[in-house]
Amino acid sequence: MKNSEISHFGHPQHKLSFEYSQFPFKCDGCKEVGIGSRYKCSICDYDLHMHCALPSPSIYHPFYPKCSFQFLSRPPGDIPRFCNACEKGISGFVYHCPSCGFDLHPCCAKLPMVLDDGELKLYLYQKVSSACHRCGKKGRSWSYRSKCKSYNLHVACVREMVVESWPEIFMETKKGSYRLENEVSNLKNTLQSSHSSSRSKGKVRKCCEMAGMAVQFVVSAVLGDPTVLIGGIVGSLISRA
Repeated sequence: MKNSEISHFGHPQHKLSFEYSQFPFKCDGCKEVGIGSRYKCSICDYDLHMHCALPSPSIYHPFYPKCSFQFLSRPPGDIPRFCNACEKGISGFVYHCPSCGFDLHPCCAKLPMVLDDGELKLYLYQKVSSACHRCGKKGRSWSYRSKCKSYNLHVACVREMVVESWPEIFMETKKGSYRLENEVSNLKNTLQSSHSSSRSKGKVRKCCEMAGMAVQFVVSAVLGDPTVLIGGIVGSLISRA
């Protein structure tokens, strides 16, 4: 059960209130983009992902069975560090394994192993042999792949897609929303075309819907809330064929 208000070491001046954001925000803990559930100080415009607001002191991850990841408020040492899940640099909150030197963004560390809406299941893999539908490359970072192996998206590519659009979204311009919407639309079209070339009209439509859901699920999960529907930015894409 979520607390409506919490105190947090990162912002001791005021309490943070739980709220739901339909549009992206920048987390002041891990410094990454977020969407959906968050804790916020409206006075100071301070925002935290759920995973950053309520971190676990230590975690274990099935991809690294020998590691014990400790929560840190900043990256250890003086050298640049990168997330082992998405390959993006770490500049804020982090889960760090002191024995192996591995690092995970809090939202990457808590990525669900399975995304499931009852119709479509996407499984998280550390490495896959098939190419990502966005970058066309293999083995770059963690990936979400469907059971039928028709949909494969690198966590790194999804994060890049959002980050590339972020400056304009942050400035609240229509251009930013259109850019992200076009990115997701193009990616959805790539997914559906790779899977529907020999299917009937009805099956093609269903494939289009599944591709839209696949993209939406992965974007939401990478942004910190796998249950969110991305509303005004990409939510309508599912119904577009």
